[in-house]
Amino acid sequence: MAKPKRVYQSWKGNNKFLLDGRLIFGPDAKSLIITFTLILVPVVIFCVFVASNLAHKFTTGSIGYAILVLAVVFTIYVLFLLLSTSTKDPGIVPRNSHPPEEVSGYDSSASIDVGKPLPRTKEIIVNGLPVRVKYCETCMLYRPPRCSHCSVCNNCVERFDHHCPWVGQCIGKRNYRCFFLFVSSTALLCVYVFSMSALYLKLLVDDYGTAWKAIKVSPASVALMAYCFVSLWFVGGLTGFHLYLISRNQTTYENFRHRGLRGDNRINVYYRGCMNSFVEVFCSKIEPSKNNFRGYVHEGASKISKGGNIQVTEVDISDEDRRVKVEDDLEIGDDLMKISQRRNSQDIGDIRGRGSDRSPISRSELDFGFGLESQFSSRSESRHSGW
Repeated sequence: MAKPKRVYQSWKGNNKFLLDGRLIFGPDAKSLIITFTLILVPVVIFCVFVASNLAHKFTTGSIGYAILVLAVVFTIYVLFLLLSTSTKDPGIVPRNSHPPEEVSGYDSSASIDVGKPLPRTKEIIVNGLPVRVKYCETCMLYRPPRCSHCSVCNNCVERFDHHCPWVGQCIGKRNYRCFFLFVSSTALLCVYVFSMSALYLKLLVDDYGTAWKAIKVSPASVALMAYCFVSLWFVGGLTGFHLYLISRNQTTYENFRHRGLRGDNRINVYYRGCMNSFVEVFCSKIEPSKNNFRGYVHEGASKISKGGNIQVTEVDISDEDRRVKVEDDLEIGDDLMKISQRRNSQDIGDIRGRGSDRSPISRSELDFGFGLESQFSSRSESRHSGW
């Protein structure tokens, strides 16, 4: 009798697994090598050519060596956060083997006779307000709140933020905290290396009298200062942008689509105050993964529909549409710096600020609370499995 396969061995997404399914990566996990190099090489240069020499400049040797030790410890911490972000399940929603059995207001028996597809959207209540969720043809489920389908990893991810090519993984509900700590810690590491390199250069100027002679003695200090200055524009801007998103209880995906396609007149149904938003991100308990990647796949154990198999009309998605969707997802990760520098003309209204004396909330406003999925352009609506 053949040994049953484990879940990660028959996984339908584009993820890569290591250590028998204990670590899960995105399909572009090789980009981690580049990210590791961009962090590790400058720190090694700093420790060898700056920190070690700077230790001898202080009369108290412990202060000088503390600079070296702090750089090493801080770098290990940053790399740990990078690995934690890249190897953790971001919040993948397990896909169904069959379409949903029952949908409110939908006659499943009628679909069997005429081949009618499942309704693309349905209404649920979020914070006391009705919003529409979208059906994913690929995963055969109605996406939970703030969930979106990443076409790079080919998974539906809860509280989908974006697919980050620098960490080779989706950023979602379960690894967003690690991602933000990684980005902000990298920014602090850039500030630290820049400051210590500038300090060493100043001490050399005091010793040799001119800046030119100091630069000739330690060109590594100048190179590190230039590298950290450029890097800080990216990771520093990204940190500021995500601080803004956290304060508004908004994801990158929601902000990117909202600003790019619609006006500023819609509310965020998830916003319940700035302080509560930070508490939710940094103090709430991270839920366990909904996928047991090391579990065994049992054939024939999947649930059968009560009314028989529901026939779902297949949607023809061209290769061009799939390619455009992948480019859109990657564009979110690549253009975060541009988004962080863009000034917002208005703040998104608070739900509790809308009194009873004001006009009722329109459905288009409520749709924003679900990642803008139900109000995209007609071009985006045609990509059933991609969204």
